[in-house]
Amino acid sequence: MTVSSISKTVLVLASALALTACATTSQTATTAPMIERSQAQFEQDREAILAMQGEYAVTFDFIETVAIEPGYQLADQKTTPAREVVIVVEDTGDFIMLQHLLLAGPEESPFIVKHWRQDWRYEPATVLAFEGFDEWSIEAVPASERAGAWSQTVYQVDDSPRYAAVARWDHGVDASTWEPPVSWRPLPRRDDTTRDDYDAIAAVNRHTITEWGWVHDQDNSKLNLRDGVEREIVREIGTNTYVRTELAGVEAAHDYWDATADYWARVREHFLNLEAQPAGTRFHIEDDQDGTLLYGPLLEAGQRILFGLSDTEGAWDDAEPLLNQQISVIE
Repeated sequence: MTVSSISKTVLVLASALALTACATTSQTATTAPMIERSQAQFEQDREAILAMQGEYAVTFDFIETVAIEPGYQLADQKTTPAREVVIVVEDTGDFIMLQHLLLAGPEESPFIVKHWRQDWRYEPATVLAFEGFDEWSIEAVPASERAGAWSQTVYQVDDSPRYAAVARWDHGVDASTWEPPVSWRPLPRRDDTTRDDYDAIAAVNRHTITEWGWVHDQDNSKLNLRDGVEREIVREIGTNTYVRTELAGVEAAHDYWDATADYWARVREHFLNLEAQPAGTRFHIEDDQDGTLLYGPLLEAGQRILFGLSDTEGAWDDAEPLLNQQISVIE
């Protein structure tokens, strides 16, 4: 496969990346009592997080429900099926990294697209906060909020941050649920590439783990942040359902990750160095709506490794200048 054909394939499959909507960082602090969790509860938390690994038939379903802005017309419901593999990249006890890989195209010989990633950290000292207009800040998490709690930080296909929040797991008889307070996130790509009437989503981002799989559902408010005024334009419900199954062609996903893992570790490290800055640090990540400035080239570099057209060092040599060019710390 040539570099040109890889580029075209990445762009064609960009629509597949518009499947997900993911959800964000706390905008208002709440007072909570100090809570200590037993070792047994901590292990239950870990089991719930690790239960999200595996092979899944996925349905992404979003429907706008309440028009708030006068004259607003509700968008059509968007329901999309998908096939995903979720793998554990790292597990150090109080930190778990899960990588989603999307299987696109024919079942027996799928094309693999690196999809979203979720990092879980126990009792985090800081958390990322989306501020709108491609800007992020690092916020301190009060001791009362982080005690016994886990942060979930979600990353886009290029490992740039998407949203984060902090909450405690609630374990019932038949399900475990993690539900943080309302938080902000950027537009999902399904909207970012098709509309320009809002700037951020305020969301409740809920994960429920069941015997048959898990559900990521969201209560979203789409916000216009222009002119220094926060205006809610419409509300939306999102339900992403992951049903555990055996997928055909799943070996291709593992082959992709085996080939590209070292390259993506380099990319992750670049962003994680930003997150390691002190609380109060702010940064800007610039890309266009179609992802041609950052996420497209980064994905394409990974595909070159997979098809033997580059090695990790060569792909990283191409990716590093783009990351330095598109990311800036705000003084």
